[in-house]
Amino acid sequence: MRHKDEELDYDEADLEVGHPKDHAAGPTAVAVSMKRSLDHMGLVRTAETLLRLNQAEGFDCMSCAWPDPDPGHRHAAEFCENGAKAVAEEATRDRATPEFFARHSIAELDCHSEHWLGQQGRITHPMVKRPGGTHYEPIEWDEAFALIGDQLNALDSPDEAIFYTSGRASNEAAFAYQLFVRAFGTNNLPDCSNMCHESTSIALQESIGIGKASVTMDDVYQAKLIVLQGQNPGTNHPRMLSALEKAKQNGAKILSINPLREAGLVNFKNPQTPRGMVGPGTDLSDMHLPIALNGDLALLQAFGSLLVEWDALDHEFIDRHTIGFELWKQHVTDLDWDVVTRTTGLSREQITDAARLLRDSDATVFCWAMGLTQHHNSVAIIKEVANIAFAQGNIGKPGAGLLPVRGHSNVQGDRTMGIWERPPRHFLDALAKEFDFDPPRENGYDTVDSIRAMRDGKAHFFLGLGGNFVQAAPDTDVTAAALRKTRMTVHVSTKINRSHLVCGDTALILPTRGRTEQDVQAGGPQFISVEDSVCSVHASRGPLKPASPHLDSEVGIVTRIAEATIGDRYGIEWKKMRDDYANIRLHISRVVPGCEGYEVNVRKPGGFVLPHPPRDSRTFPTHSGRAEFAVSPIDVLQVPPRHVILQTIRSHDQFNTTIYGLSDRYRGIEGGRRVIFLHRDDIAALGFDDGDMVDLFTHWDGDDRVRCAHDFRIVEYDTPRGSAAAYYPETNPLVPLDSTATGSNCPTSKSVVVSLEHAGKYSAECPPGASQDEVGSDQVHKSHPQPEHLS
Repeated sequence: MRHKDEELDYDEADLEVGHPKDHAAGPTAVAVSMKRSLDHMGLVRTAETLLRLNQAEGFDCMSCAWPDPDPGHRHAAEFCENGAKAVAEEATRDRATPEFFARHSIAELDCHSEHWLGQQGRITHPMVKRPGGTHYEPIEWDEAFALIGDQLNALDSPDEAIFYTSGRASNEAAFAYQLFVRAFGTNNLPDCSNMCHESTSIALQESIGIGKASVTMDDVYQAKLIVLQGQNPGTNHPRMLSALEKAKQNGAKILSINPLREAGLVNFKNPQTPRGMVGPGTDLSDMHLPIALNGDLALLQAFGSLLVEWDALDHEFIDRHTIGFELWKQHVTDLDWDVVTRTTGLSREQITDAARLLRDSDATVFCWAMGLTQHHNSVAIIKEVANIAFAQGNIGKPGAGLLPVRGHSNVQGDRTMGIWERPPRHFLDALAKEFDFDPPRENGYDTVDSIRAMRDGKAHFFLGLGGNFVQAAPDTDVTAAALRKTRMTVHVSTKINRSHLVCGDTALILPTRGRTEQDVQAGGPQFISVEDSVCSVHASRGPLKPASPHLDSEVGIVTRIAEATIGDRYGIEWKKMRDDYANIRLHISRVVPGCEGYEVNVRKPGGFVLPHPPRDSRTFPTHSGRAEFAVSPIDVLQVPPRHVILQTIRSHDQFNTTIYGLSDRYRGIEGGRRVIFLHRDDIAALGFDDGDMVDLFTHWDGDDRVRCAHDFRIVEYDTPRGSAAAYYPETNPLVPLDSTATGSNCPTSKSVVVSLEHAGKYSAECPPGASQDEVGSDQVHKSHPQPEHLS
């Protein structure tokens, strides 16, 4: 057993800036994958895991939610570089034992970087920080569950508890979790989707009646045009590149729309082919539009205006399947092109050339990710994507449709299983019928509302099923202060992260088995199931022995917390579900629409695909029964002089808040993370030089706080004027808690208006005259559709 806590943390002074790459993957990706895997796991564990990763009888990757090919078309190495890194992180031989926690106080650990914390290895025992304590210490499982049950039952109301879910939780764990929470008496089920694709869910529910992708993998392969908007597939879902390559080989064109010209939008060197390993690779984008941040709504409406002008419309689809077309047509016909070009940073000629690609395609797939979902007008943006698809009939036919690319491996499955603070009535009715109790009907707290509730003393208990809440959430200082006000924080985790160090009066870490590990219960070996970005549900079986005999499964932890809290209330058989997960799947089959025959279907190679009426039959479970065109005014983000719009992004060496390493080689960054990418002319106009160290400040009209993030190195980069980028979670302190998307309450992490000052010009707190009061609004502008399907 190895201990790594004597290794030094990294030093930002070692950061080096090189040239961005013009291709993704290739032999370097293979070399990095193998080095990380061998360093963390050794040869035998590397073979045991990677050869089972994303295979029909293996386990599902714990990183992104990109779909697997059909079982008969999978490679022996069906994984990407970042998937290999994710496996190495979980299946590492390093261990964080009780002795480790005894050597390091919570305050000491909090001085280290997120990367250093993650490198300490798998947590081996349940741990507790007792009131007034300075260290975590081991605790027996039974006592831990008793503490949780006692704390929950001591609350004045179940609504004083927050039950958060990360997207890695399995379908079985998620269903059991939401059942427990609702049996306890609340719908406070925030999840990571609230911070990423919530805008997608709201927009698509209102536009097509279901907040999920309307395509299959075959549609991607058969498309004549693929639009990649607001996403970086080379880093965030690298296996998508092989699907894009296949589509290109079948004759597709690709239009990429993104502020940064990312390597994965340019060229793909497929490590599975000689052309990718020693040849030129495959060029991907036929055209790239370097759009300014928050220019997407204007661009999409310009596309609509041109399609109307050219009569490049599917009138039969519009007449038979849609509502609201004439109002939308009039709106885009009256478009102000000066506003469009100013907002997008693009010329009319560029936009027209791109629109011709749409005009000439009768089978278009529209893909997007966080670049569209984290603006104040994100719901309107995504409705506009749907408008363009409706105008040309690009939904419910081969080679066409809407593809929101989910970032977490089962975030969509968790929502399908009922992890939602605003569950539809039909789901609650089915739950009541199956378990003979009346679940709460009032909407619960989403992520932003949960932070407000803890901040304001309305919630006193936090349980996180996976994730790193304090680092994933906006307004880091406010979020941390809110968590510290609680009476108890509980985290179900595999490794140490920052959230373990931001404690309530009592804090518990409950170590769980991971995807790579065997799960043997009283009923024998178990498997779990997950859902990917195209509604495909399949099984996952880990090959490794658990990292410690003292771990429990997610399902085991959830059901034991339920037993300690509500006991046999309502006669729910928690132990029966824990002993054999087939019993959970039986309940799922009777509660969740589309999951009939779940146990039989999920055991099939490749699993099964959930129904999707717009995709399957061009039927739309909206209020009108049709696909609904939306009319959205262009809401231009106001940027004061000497400010820029900042988007928070991942490096190539991280997955969400998990920092694998310090190499963002596609962008030329090595050895550090505190950089801000700026256009050359912006650097000069703001009075700086490339390489200067600066502090970043957010000035937001919603309150009088000035948020700060210190010591960032300016990096000259090919980004539009006025549009900057920097890594999260380092820049999450700049995202105001109350700055959220209209309709979805999703944090606006891609539209953060910031100013820059030379590092150290102001105090370590904030500029002179800035208020330290945490002023926020409880008013939330959020839609409340009642969809036919959970999504």
